Amino acid sequence: MERKLVIAVRGDLKLSHGKLAAQVAHAAVSCALRSQKHDRRKFRDWFDEGQRKITVRVPDEAALHALQADARAAGLTTALVRDAGRTELVAGTVTCLGLGPAGEAELDSLTGELSLL
Repeated sequence: MERKLVIAVRGDLKLSHGKLAAQVAHAAVSCALRSQKHDRRKFRDWFDEGQRKITVRVPDEAALHALQADARAAGLTTALVRDAGRTELVAGTVTCLGLGPAGEAELDSLTGELSLL
């Protein structure tokens, strides 16, 4: 089974490329570490398959929270990222959400209609 980790990013924030990359990296690392603790086998399979990651866009913070609720209800690992406020954003700004790693079909049922970033 193909596994992947999805990072959903708020489309309403105007982030520089560097800031965007950092926030996506925070989500990927946090989600991977949580997954490693929560479901070692799923993490190991994803890791051994090459750590596939997909980045998608959601319209706003409300959509990000709704996606997190749906993912949690489906039993998926999630990691919500809040900015520390040291550069471009106010401290506590929610920027993105990591989901998985999990099976491609499982994640696509939640994120498959979202635009790639």
